[in-house]
Amino acid sequence: MAMPAQRAPVATTARVGYFRWTICGLLFLAATINYIDRQVIGILKTTLQGQFGWNEIDYSDIVFSFQLAYAIGFVFAGRLMDRVGTKTGFSLALIIWSLAAIAHAGATVFGPSVAALLAFAGLHYSASVAGFIAARFALGLGESGNFPGAIKTVAEWFPRRERAFATGLFNAGTNVGALVTPLTVPWITVRFGWPWAFVITGALGFAWLAAWWLMYDRPERHARLSAAELAHIRSDPAEPQLHIPWIRLIPLRQTWTFAVAKFMTDPIWWLYLFWIPDFFSRKFGLSLLEIGPPIIVIYLIADVGSVFGGWLSSTLLAHGWTVSAARKTAMGVCAAAVVPIVVASRVESVWSAVALISLAAAAHQGWSANVYTLVSDTFPRQAVGSVIGFGGMCGAVGGMLIAKVTGYLLQTTGSYLPVFMIAGTTYLVTLAIVHVLSPRLEPARLS
Repeated sequence: MAMPAQRAPVATTARVGYFRWTICGLLFLAATINYIDRQVIGILKTTLQGQFGWNEIDYSDIVFSFQLAYAIGFVFAGRLMDRVGTKTGFSLALIIWSLAAIAHAGATVFGPSVAALLAFAGLHYSASVAGFIAARFALGLGESGNFPGAIKTVAEWFPRRERAFATGLFNAGTNVGALVTPLTVPWITVRFGWPWAFVITGALGFAWLAAWWLMYDRPERHARLSAAELAHIRSDPAEPQLHIPWIRLIPLRQTWTFAVAKFMTDPIWWLYLFWIPDFFSRKFGLSLLEIGPPIIVIYLIADVGSVFGGWLSSTLLAHGWTVSAARKTAMGVCAAAVVPIVVASRVESVWSAVALISLAAAAHQGWSANVYTLVSDTFPRQAVGSVIGFGGMCGAVGGMLIAKVTGYLLQTTGSYLPVFMIAGTTYLVTLAIVHVLSPRLEPARLS
């Protein structure tokens, strides 16, 4: 990962507009809403287990259903964005996941019917578990469209040298969503009951949808985009207009570089999202209203990590580093920063655990910003959505596995130690695999 001797040019002037960052702001808000809807069940895990008598296996199966649908949805989401366009594809995804989020409130109403259907397949669940499995499955299908749509938007609206930073900015919305949730959901639950936590948060998506339709269009057609900013966005060398079938993408090393990184490390973020509130409740006895401050601190620091990861690799590029050296150096820094989480279950102070988990969460988000950017670094825009979709599917499959493994480990050992050991060692192993698959991160050869 050597650096070239000369500094890469940076083409920025005061006359270039900033409207592309407004589009990035919309992506930030979409990611925020996406993670609010996703995380509600993690915040309410102890509450729902107490009300319905779920064990760890029941809860892990509910999480598993979300991951299964997320994996299935990713197969189609990226292709949908490539075929119908980002504006329409993103809108469809938003509608599906918002309705599904609201449907959690009625899980006990349609749960008996779902339980009866699942029984025909030999799967036996209580009505409450079956209802939540159905709602989570629908949520996973809709939410699978968020990141393919966002990454494709970044590829359309930003030149290559700004993509990592733009990705880090919108990806920070996931952390904002994850910190807003523990601020609001416990209060809503105590004040109005848990069903309203799902209804109120699910309704946020429809407000975003209105803004998306009013403000988004492709750069070439956008009335509010100046000629100078359009030229800045299109300042990279021209890419051929290609239709790229799946059969051409799957055999490529660049595809599998991204897919393996997602499969290995996405599950760790799912672990934080769906189990960290339970960790603080189980380890330190925190109540629903008390888990808010630790979770908020974790995701505030994770926000910094998301922006830092994108900034670091973009800065290295601006100083003349190769794409491979810049991305992998940033990923290596992040991978090393995750390791201390291994001892999080052994500390006796709440805030010591918060510090260790915060560092790991920030490092994951910095890692993620660079992993997503690998796709736009190595593929033309026409293939970005499809590759992101395939990689997202692999990440969701990894999430399915971590759900089952975590449920089993907690049910049998009652300890988070083996879970955190997995989290702390995964990134360094993954970085080694990424480097073996793509030593120089060369662009994919597509005709």
